[in-house]
Amino acid sequence: MPEKNIIKIGVGAVVFKDDAILLVKRKNPPNKDQWAIPGGKVRFCEPLKEAVAREILEETGIVITVQEPIFTFEVILPGDDKTNQDATHYVVIDYSATYCSGPIKAGDDAKSAAWINRKDLNKFDVNQLTRSLLRDKFSFP
Repeated sequence: MPEKNIIKIGVGAVVFKDDAILLVKRKNPPNKDQWAIPGGKVRFCEPLKEAVAREILEETGIVITVQEPIFTFEVILPGDDKTNQDATHYVVIDYSATYCSGPIKAGDDAKSAAWINRKDLNKFDVNQLTRSLLRDKFSFP
C-alpha cells in the first residue's frame, strides 16, 4: 500500500507578452475559480523544466522557453481527521519563461486562460500568492 503522507512537487511559469502576464482561472482546488500562475504537478522522474513546459502547453496551449526558478512556496491542505493521514502537501516552484508561440486556449485544469495587463489586473479575482509575486518581483499593482 502506498504511503499517504508524501510531498508532491508542482511547477508553474511566469510568462509575459507585451507587458501582460499569462494567468489561468483554476478549475480545481486549491484556489478554485481564482486566477493564478499556470502550472501543475511534476510526474515521477520528469525533469522540472520539462514539467513546466508540458504543464503550460496543457493548460494554455502555448509553447514557452523555461528559464530559471523565481519563486517557491508550499500549499498544505489538511486531512479529514486529526492525524492528517489524508493531508496534501505541495512544494511549488515557479519559473520565469519566455513566450514562443501559440494562441491561448484553456485546457486541462484551467477554466480560462488570458493575457492580463497591469491596468486590468485588479478586475480579476487573482490568488493572493500570485498577486504578491507579481507585485514584489514585477511591480504589478
